[in-house]
Amino acid sequence: MENIIEINHLQKSYGKNVVLKDISLQVKPGEVVTIIGASGSGKSTFLRCINLLEQPTGGEIIYNQENVLAAKYNLAKYRTHLGMVFQSFNLFNNMNVLENCMTGQMTVLKRNKEEAQQVALKNLEQVGMSRFIKARPNQLSGGQKQRVAIARALSMNPNVLLFDEPTSALDPEMVGEVLSIMQKLAHTGLTMLVVTHEMGFAKEVSDRVIFMDKGLIAEEGTPEQIFNHPQEARTKEFLGRVLK
Repeated sequence: MENIIEINHLQKSYGKNVVLKDISLQVKPGEVVTIIGASGSGKSTFLRCINLLEQPTGGEIIYNQENVLAAKYNLAKYRTHLGMVFQSFNLFNNMNVLENCMTGQMTVLKRNKEEAQQVALKNLEQVGMSRFIKARPNQLSGGQKQRVAIARALSMNPNVLLFDEPTSALDPEMVGEVLSIMQKLAHTGLTMLVVTHEMGFAKEVSDRVIFMDKGLIAEEGTPEQIFNHPQEARTKEFLGRVLK
């Protein structure tokens, strides 16, 4: 099976500060890959480079056999194939829940209002938020906002869905509701790349776990390999700290 995304020797610097040193990673369609590591290891920057919210300083991102960093590549089209769920929800506060899930479809995918509404309602139903379609974001809990953000991302029919610490801004009792939605999505065959500090989720849901350290992939493997038989001293030390 061909890779849906292939990252080759990706680098990212801000001036003299090198955040990503040399990252290579292949992702197959339908794979769920979680990225773990200490704060400051480059996980979120890596994700933001994949969807080009950050411009990489070097390397290649191959999507469907084409390098998206090549000069004439159609970036707008590439971005429509990638969904992103942020830690801070990024919902439009001046729109209700339904409008939040329709506006991207209409402006970017050029869907008409009826079709956009149908798609939005289906995805809001899937995340358990169809009762709240008229609510504004400021009337929702953090967990509800994040579920709307997931529905909004799904409404764009992405081939790959990126999650950047989707539970880190949530109160502990809301983390479970968002993780259970993500767990359901993981079983639908959607390709997912998830930066998370929820080790239970990484263990149960991932096909592969990537441990990042100081801007590099220090170790990768199945959840069983990484959590039960880590090879690298840094991985052992990190897991020893977070799994206490």
